[in-house]
Amino acid sequence: MKNQDSILIFGSSGQIGKSLIRKFTQNNYKVIAVTRSIHKKGFQIKTQSNYGYLELEEINSFTEENISRLMKKASICINLIGILFEKKENHFNLIHSILPSLLSKVAYENSLDQFIHVSALGIESALDSKYALSKLNGEKKVRENFSRSVILKPSIVYSVDDNFTTNFMKLLSILPVMPLYYSGKTKFTPIHVSDFANIIFNLVKNKINSETIECIGPEVLSFKEIIFKILKSINKKRIIFSLPLPLAKINARLFQLMPKPLLTLDQLKLLKYDNVVSKKYITNFDLKMNADKKFDEEINNYSYNWTSGGQFSKKNKVS
Repeated sequence: MKNQDSILIFGSSGQIGKSLIRKFTQNNYKVIAVTRSIHKKGFQIKTQSNYGYLELEEINSFTEENISRLMKKASICINLIGILFEKKENHFNLIHSILPSLLSKVAYENSLDQFIHVSALGIESALDSKYALSKLNGEKKVRENFSRSVILKPSIVYSVDDNFTTNFMKLLSILPVMPLYYSGKTKFTPIHVSDFANIIFNLVKNKINSETIECIGPEVLSFKEIIFKILKSINKKRIIFSLPLPLAKINARLFQLMPKPLLTLDQLKLLKYDNVVSKKYITNFDLKMNADKKFDEEINNYSYNWTSGGQFSKKNKVS
């Protein structure tokens, strides 16, 4: 039986999913969190919710029948599933194009009140990137299948649970040097995960549909500025240098051989393009859904994990 206050979340174990579970359950919404492995992810997800407001669902096969069974329980579906690099079983076209197409199709067939799909900011220019093309195709399919869908295009979403700031904190705490790609000039508008979760919550609360929204934080920062803010936060000094593109490509080829790549050739292509508003769509600020959290203030809340001495470190010491 469909519950009018139930939110079905695909991709619930990531930083955005966990933040949404906290936000919705604290406000008396029931959340149905979908995971491919309750054994591996269930304990992490369960700790995020108010008691009695969370239901876990394991799905091993994304068939139309399995998805429809889940969507019959909810009135709203949020798709957060995405990958940053390809594996044999998970490639960009499958995760970013085929799956969103299937989810939006089934959402329409089950007459859901809202279907919210999370894509990415700045991908319209990056047509030489497989990641960007798959995301754009996913947006197109979602809009074709469920015209009232909400498509969200966030810049970098960061928090203590991310794969961006924490990776750089880890690297910068160990390595004596840090290369900059494209001279570190690429611009970003990072948004904290709690601000992004608030945007999604307000879209649901206010029953907003049929919008494509670029979701950004309050600052425009270059990649170089981000690196220096992270260095300051972890109390380190490192040699920063611009890496010529031919060497950057060799660097990326080596990194992408790792089980969890630090950089791939496709990500290197993405780094050519600014991750800022395109002015083709409205932003969260246009909808009065402000994202106020400042990058350096927020990373200071967890950067001590990578400082000398950890939580007992003294911020005025630099190594």
